[in-house]
Amino acid sequence: MVDRRDLASWLEGPPTPAGQWPGRRLGLPQSGSGSIARPGRRLAALCIDWGMSYLIAWWLAGGNQGNEFLILAVFAAEQILLLGTLGYSFGHRLLGLRVRRLDGGAPGPLAAIVRTLLLCLVIPALVFDVDQRGLHDRAMGTVLVRN
Repeated sequence: MVDRRDLASWLEGPPTPAGQWPGRRLGLPQSGSGSIARPGRRLAALCIDWGMSYLIAWWLAGGNQGNEFLILAVFAAEQILLLGTLGYSFGHRLLGLRVRRLDGGAPGPLAAIVRTLLLCLVIPALVFDVDQRGLHDRAMGTVLVRN
């Protein structure tokens, strides 16, 4: 018989050993400000950003639908500009998340560009470690945390 844990385990990421939590190896707290952002908030922030990108692309195209490249370009521009300057996108800000380097600093323009390009490929965001950092975060030494 299939158990609920069997179906939901992939959403929670790799199992963490007893007494461990995502981010502990990185020196981050278990919960509260500065802790690793959980998958539900990440997905919700991504949906907000994608929805806003869709609306902006629709407006730029004069109300015409069906230009997926324009939506992706708007999404990438939003991510690069906002992450590179502020450390968060619209969706991140609304859900109390921010991207930062492992040393605590802002991600900066280069990290925002590389992180966004990898995020647009989708696969790197789906492959993550025990600290719930996707390949796009690991590549640039960044982490998505709660504000």
